[in-house]
Amino acid sequence: MNEIIKITDLSCPQLDVYNLRSEVQLLHYYEPEEGIFIAESPKVIKRAIDAGYKPISVLVESSHIENKNAEVSDILNDIENAPVYMAEFDVLTKLTGYKLTNGMLACMRRKPLPSVADICTGATRIAILEDVVNPTNLGAIFRNAAALNVDAVLLTPACADPLYRRAARVSMGTVFNIPWTISEKVYDEVKSLGFKTAAMALTNRSISVSDPAPKSEEKLAIILGNEGNGLKPETVSMCDYTIKIPMREGIDSLNVAAASAVAFFELC
Repeated sequence: MNEIIKITDLSCPQLDVYNLRSEVQLLHYYEPEEGIFIAESPKVIKRAIDAGYKPISVLVESSHIENKNAEVSDILNDIENAPVYMAEFDVLTKLTGYKLTNGMLACMRRKPLPSVADICTGATRIAILEDVVNPTNLGAIFRNAAALNVDAVLLTPACADPLYRRAARVSMGTVFNIPWTISEKVYDEVKSLGFKTAAMALTNRSISVSDPAPKSEEKLAIILGNEGNGLKPETVSMCDYTIKIPMREGIDSLNVAAASAVAFFELC
């Protein structure tokens, strides 16, 4: 049975990870070992636990425990040796600085990132995200990828962290369901694994996303770029395909998360 501790002192050092640390600091919390992250909402926490992530502690709204919330109870039954801190909603808001989604947070240990080769073995459709920096967009892309048959997601180092609280929450926890990793040489690696590359970009040589040629490829990597600048010119030039989403005259692009849904639906 996990120890349930009612919060009476907001300066308790065990709560520092929830109110005093930025997510970048959490990423480096245990260096040189892997860091930690904060998962928000019962659904996200449950998917993280099912994927093998270990909670260090849990922070939960008192009413969920007092009313025996079934989803919260299932999570608490799934974890061992992790203190459970509880408090009223207003106290939790004061502690964290924001209103909790469904009244639950968990501090969890990260796992070592896999190699590109490890997560692409057996894959036929993968997504590569180049410098996608907005956590909301990143989370939405992961949700689209999980729903629309993408086998893995690869990120360049400048991307937002998929385990940032907002990214994981927007993804509905699918960042824990779909394999992903970060690589500085992602394009060289996927080409060496036999993937054809498709840049989502508007150029003079762009073909429609509904064109049969990229769809017929046995192994295809779909590449999506930065929210403001799109893909780097050198990335576009090295790709086997450049693909556009046809749209009404005068409108040249979609939000990257929306574009990912269209591309994944058509190509995966």
